[in-house]
Amino acid sequence: MRLPGTLKSVLANIDGEAWLRFVMAILGLTLAFVAALLSTIARETGNVAATALFASTALLLAGTVGVIVVPYLAKRVVGSRVRDALDFEITREGMAYLGVALVIGIAALNTTNNLLFIVLAAMLAAIVVSGFASAAMLRGLELDVSLPESAFAGKPITAHVKLHNPRRAIPAFSVRVASRFKSKKKKKPGWEWHKTEFIFPRQNHWLRLPDYALRRRTQQAQSPPIFENPVYFTFLPARTTLDAQVELTFSSRGRYTQDNFYLATRFPFSFLIKSRRVKLCRELMVFPALLESRNFLELLSTITGEHSTMLRGPGSELYRIREHTPQDSARFVDWKAAAKTGSLKVREFAREDERRLRIVFDNSTPGVVSPQAYERAVSVAASLAWHLTQEGVDLSYAAPFYAGGSHLHDFLGYLSVVQPAPDESILNSLPASSDYNVIITGRKPGSIPSALWASAYVIYMDEA
Repeated sequence: MRLPGTLKSVLANIDGEAWLRFVMAILGLTLAFVAALLSTIARETGNVAATALFASTALLLAGTVGVIVVPYLAKRVVGSRVRDALDFEITREGMAYLGVALVIGIAALNTTNNLLFIVLAAMLAAIVVSGFASAAMLRGLELDVSLPESAFAGKPITAHVKLHNPRRAIPAFSVRVASRFKSKKKKKPGWEWHKTEFIFPRQNHWLRLPDYALRRRTQQAQSPPIFENPVYFTFLPARTTLDAQVELTFSSRGRYTQDNFYLATRFPFSFLIKSRRVKLCRELMVFPALLESRNFLELLSTITGEHSTMLRGPGSELYRIREHTPQDSARFVDWKAAAKTGSLKVREFAREDERRLRIVFDNSTPGVVSPQAYERAVSVAASLAWHLTQEGVDLSYAAPFYAGGSHLHDFLGYLSVVQPAPDESILNSLPASSDYNVIITGRKPGSIPSALWASAYVIYMDEA
């Protein structure tokens, strides 16, 4: 028997474990209610032993449901709302305010002055009102962050942060969009307990029990966030969208990711900073920095000149005859055609050698070159690819484990995340081609294959 598609999707979305616990809770509470009734009947008949037995059974069943089922269901239903409601931080102003309230409270207890108790109650009520008002300001706000597809290290880009207030009549005041809410302290390397599993024997897995193991804690490298500084919105009217343009500059290449953003506010009294987490995943690829120095421009002109030399010289096959221009050399003038037409004509020949230029990034082994020299070599490769593409040169690329083809952005994306790695030299396995090669390598001059020297320009990483 086949089920309809809608019914299949409904059944697939049903949480079996949650429904099982719910049924267990109903059944357990029903049995507890029956046991409570039986204990009442036994008490009225004067049977003390039966009364104690049924009453204990009712308490045991109710306690089991309360411990096993209720926390699980509550965590699934209201867990996220409770976390959002408690996601706050006390400001310095709030700490000073609480200090004053503490002093007034001690004075009220010592003097039993009703006026001081009224003042204390008003001050504590102001804190509660501040918390509820802050939560109301953030409720329902929608956030969207637009980023360009890529960026270059050291060059500013513009990002758009859009905040939408869909509410009909409630505006929002003093809302801040941040990449993180609380500055958590980094855990230092040390020892900590990790959850694991005890398996016996290892081959057959007959016995599996939860266990703990003591392991050394290491600092895990985290991807840097995209936004470092918060974006502030002073006032957001109802049913309005505000767009803030943020200028971002990244100092180093790499892949920048951010999974969460936070909406925070101090409204209305700045006693608390209330925040709400917004699940919004964004990723930005930052390409290596483009070089514009004088040394690089001289290097670029040298490579361009040598590549032009490889292409210089006309072929033997006539391509067309056209009118003479002042820039044409006299040796290409076709005098026969000029005599027939009465005006100077120039012969053009088809180029026989259409060699392309290939940029080869030969990745270095860790420790061979310094980190500064390696980063500059990566920037040299990216800058050559960028400038030569802008000049209309037909390029191809080669690098260890690079399979992006001849597209510029694919090669820049590879250079954005490449790191020194052992045994990744590509010079010995470079595909044969008639292209003119620009090789960026960290290897010694004597270890470069001699077959590449005929049509190659070599840039050493430690000299780049």
